[in-house]
Amino acid sequence: MKWKRLLTITKKEFIHIRRDKASLAIALMMPIMMLLLFGFAVNTDVNNVNLVVYDGSKTEDSRELISKFTNSYYFSLYGAVDSPEDVEKYISEGKVKAGLVIPPNYTKDLRRNTITEVQVLVDGSDPTIARTAMSYSILIGNNYSLKLRQLQVDKSGLGKNSSIGVNLKPLVLYNPTLESSNFNIPGVIGLILQNITVILTSFAMVREREKGTIEQLIMTPVTSFELIVGKLVPYTIIGFLDMIVALVLGNVIFGVYVKGSMALLILLGTLFLICSLAMGMLISTISKTQLQAMQASIALLLPSVLLSGFMFPREAMPKLVYYISCILPMTYFLEILRGIIVKGVGISYLISPIVSLLVLIFIIIVATMKKFSKTLD
Repeated sequence: MKWKRLLTITKKEFIHIRRDKASLAIALMMPIMMLLLFGFAVNTDVNNVNLVVYDGSKTEDSRELISKFTNSYYFSLYGAVDSPEDVEKYISEGKVKAGLVIPPNYTKDLRRNTITEVQVLVDGSDPTIARTAMSYSILIGNNYSLKLRQLQVDKSGLGKNSSIGVNLKPLVLYNPTLESSNFNIPGVIGLILQNITVILTSFAMVREREKGTIEQLIMTPVTSFELIVGKLVPYTIIGFLDMIVALVLGNVIFGVYVKGSMALLILLGTLFLICSLAMGMLISTISKTQLQAMQASIALLLPSVLLSGFMFPREAMPKLVYYISCILPMTYFLEILRGIIVKGVGISYLISPIVSLLVLIFIIIVATMKKFSKTLD
């Protein structure tokens, strides 16, 4: 081995790396991005769970109980509603993960020195948050009951056998057994639909450019729009087949079935499929090689897995990371999937994620059309 020849080849390779600015940027930025994402996003410690309250008593005692929840590190008050049905509606729409229902006779029962039952509704579509919310609410109720009993002892000297207290009764909605498969399978369906379409589509134009067949397409009378749509149709069919297979296997193997409308799921799945195809085509238009397309796809898909709520609760993420997750289409599609499959809700409960997804689709398609040009460059 001649050191001079070895150093010459090494120098040549460094020159190639320096010229490939896109790959160099990804190689240098990817470790930083992964460190930040895993450091901030990988967190199962859930705090500040959004809580909605129905106060049927509207007394000083009920307000004191509410303050025990809202002044803790565990819950964050989202708002107050006028009926217990509204509490369940807010949970169905995904606005909150828990609801506190205080009955009208709350203060009367306390004055009678008896146990007062208060209900806590919990969204079971996310088992991690549900278990945490139930544990927190029971802990708050027990501590508050001990305080009430101590005050009663100091006031009347009844002794430590006083029965006054608050009995927090958690009720899990949509996933009473807290099966993790009901949470994971819808997420996997969205992940499959996105990953397959983005990766395959990102190679579409790059493959033509590397093989030299892009020049032949340029010489044809095919318009840019026809070229893009024609290339996306096969991947659209593949995406639909993948979604159907995932739904069938999820039902047969894991017992997860669609509780809501299958037609609505297919319609909204089509919207997300269009979004994923547009993202893949955007990557394909800005990449010059298939290696760059693969690197860009990974750089896009990794945040979608970690920040969308697929694996880790978004409520546990720092505010900045939480806001970053709001620009990922996967975030809203997971809300739609879990809403239809697990909760069985209709389109009226999914307006917010649908509108957000449509806005992102429009932005991505416009960016793709502007970037794509039927030229050699």
